[in-house]
Amino acid sequence: MVIVSLTMSAILVVFLVPLTILFFIYLTNILLLIYKRNSEVKADPLSEVWDSARKTIASFWDIYARIWHGYELHGVENLPEGPGILVYYHGAIPIDYLYFLSRLFLWKKRLCLSVADHFVFRLPGLKLLLEVTGVMPGTREECLIALKNGHLVSISPGGVREALFSDESYQLMWGNRKGFAQVALDAKVPIIPMYTQNVREGYRMFKERRFFRQLYESTRLPFTPPYGGLPVKFRTYIGEPIPYDPNITTEELVEKVCKGNFLFSFQTKTAVQALISKHQTIPGSIWKALLERFDKRHK
Repeated sequence: MVIVSLTMSAILVVFLVPLTILFFIYLTNILLLIYKRNSEVKADPLSEVWDSARKTIASFWDIYARIWHGYELHGVENLPEGPGILVYYHGAIPIDYLYFLSRLFLWKKRLCLSVADHFVFRLPGLKLLLEVTGVMPGTREECLIALKNGHLVSISPGGVREALFSDESYQLMWGNRKGFAQVALDAKVPIIPMYTQNVREGYRMFKERRFFRQLYESTRLPFTPPYGGLPVKFRTYIGEPIPYDPNITTEELVEKVCKGNFLFSFQTKTAVQALISKHQTIPGSIWKALLERFDKRHK
């Protein structure tokens, strides 16, 4: 009985925080529905009418970020005043990205539209939350319209595959995805790299198994559950933008994202990988990530 109790307790702890995050996300959607009903809001979910609700949501998640992960955001000055495409590494749970969206809105009162995997839109009961926070399937036409309207648009080329099958080595799993580069060229906007330190130490996936990989590739659904939720230090770094160049091809732009020399003089590294190499211990260490919560020397 003791062994069974300890085992059940360990399992509960390992999965409790990810489940808590899911609970808070659904609670946020419920609060939005209440706000919509009580205020009789019928405006476009992306309009400023919803800003008070967005501020309340952002404040909640920012408090959570500060308390649980000591969250910091660096490099906001690298974001363009106008439209641009943010490209970021996808953790097992993109809670760090939610922290970024919240703080960006609180600091700059700016909404960044997010390209999400199609399975996200199959989740029941989240429609209003996705609309108000600007989450979209991310077709080329939708992205171009959003950029034309002056929005920032974010995308993780690795997406769910990177979330499920990358690990503490922080390998990028972009494959042949280069649609974001074509959109950037068509819209004539810069690309900005972004990465969150210790995101894999906060939440992890079980080591890849052939069965789960085949299951994902055949269904495109994330059956592998995340675990963890330790209060490790999270710092999001926004790198210097790659400006629009009318003479560059899509392939060259993808290569430039992969081999740019524009970030803190950190040459010959990929844009996102340069951020990882500069700010991340590899392989990732949960113990070191926890100790960084007490490191007052970092700036």
